[in-house]
Amino acid sequence: MDVPEITEALTPTNDAKRTPVLTAIVASLLVTVLLIGIISIPMRYGGFSEFWYDTHGGIVAYPVVLVHGLGGWGEGSALEDVPYWGATTGSLAKYLRDNNHTVCVPTVGPYSSTWDRTCELYAQLTGTRVDYGAAHSKAHGHERFGRTYDTALVPNWGEKINGGQRVRINLISHSFGGATIRMLASLLAYGDEAERAAAKDETSGLFTGGKADWVFSVTTLCAPHNGSQLTCIVDEIGSVAGLDNATDLLVDLLFKTLKQNGAVNSMPDLMLEQFGVGVKESDEGDVSEALKKIESVGNDHAFYDLSPDGAAALNQTIRTVDSVYYFSYPYSTTQEGKILRGMVPRTDTLPVLYPLALAMGSYTGTTPGGIVIDESWQDNDGLVSVVSAQYPTGEANVPLPTDVSLIERGVWNVAPTGSGDHSKVVGTNASAEQTHRFYDELLKMLNELKR
Repeated sequence: MDVPEITEALTPTNDAKRTPVLTAIVASLLVTVLLIGIISIPMRYGGFSEFWYDTHGGIVAYPVVLVHGLGGWGEGSALEDVPYWGATTGSLAKYLRDNNHTVCVPTVGPYSSTWDRTCELYAQLTGTRVDYGAAHSKAHGHERFGRTYDTALVPNWGEKINGGQRVRINLISHSFGGATIRMLASLLAYGDEAERAAAKDETSGLFTGGKADWVFSVTTLCAPHNGSQLTCIVDEIGSVAGLDNATDLLVDLLFKTLKQNGAVNSMPDLMLEQFGVGVKESDEGDVSEALKKIESVGNDHAFYDLSPDGAAALNQTIRTVDSVYYFSYPYSTTQEGKILRGMVPRTDTLPVLYPLALAMGSYTGTTPGGIVIDESWQDNDGLVSVVSAQYPTGEANVPLPTDVSLIERGVWNVAPTGSGDHSKVVGTNASAEQTHRFYDELLKMLNELKR
């Protein structure tokens, strides 16, 4: 037997031993290179999500929706030539569009309640008929359905595009518009149980809930989150001004502001057909009478929601949404009085707001509902107190971080109090440079927030 030959045949050569080792090394190198590519290429785009979106049509730019306050108007109204947003500095919407922002400027009921305004806003954004809700309409004695909007201001709102990105919106409001956009975000997320029970299969999409991710951010400018003490002292101011009641005072204030801005002596569409009131481009007296009619049938109107008691009731129904960014920007036009007690308006205050700022700066009292208006309410912008404009009472809040990466969702990020009266932030009693810089910085911050 030739044993050595058998042993030699069964023993691997050195080359045979090296082949699997080399194969393993080459495979490891290929895997390493592939992993580096998988990691490094997306990192050049800012991350895996950004890489995915960039290769599927790009990151979606969220539309900006500007919602006006009491007595205000948007695009397409009778006063469009004198823009609410931008005022004497020119159209803010045009400026933002010229700078590559998608902007919507709806018109909701200038004196309607927060609920009714929210229903109108939803219908315009979605291009549907206004549904004020079966339960709400029955409770407040007005028609359930309103105007029909054939064209959606945000055509693909809520849809997923460009690799699965949800089309969300940035809501920005002034004054009384704050409650409107807060309620919109809340209803989209949580819906309304009473409306679902009343309408069943015919419930508006606004009341069904499940749409928390339709809103990216809520920004309020000079918003009376907790109401305004002006409603508590308006009878006193009205008597000094020769006016009979709150309605007369507020309508008179609006007309004076319109005249100062160069507007014609007319009013925007009141949008109160649900109550059987169809006043459009009316004079001051007709508007006052129409609004008195609405007030006489209950509290489903702006004046109640603007009161501290009405705002407190609203705050019981409006909920913050954990996935939404919230921002508030209070303003002050008052300072400590040297002769008079309390807070007094500075000399740069808009003249029509001067007596209101003075009255608010010295008022203390208790509302019919038991809310104490103390000295902390006296610092104000001429219509809204700083303490009311910061955040709704009892809700989580933090000072607005200067580092965008530290901004939290689901809490109120409160900006430092701005210097100016109630109208400055929308372009009245301000320069174009000041106004544009504010919104440039605001939208830059919103665009840099983590999605």
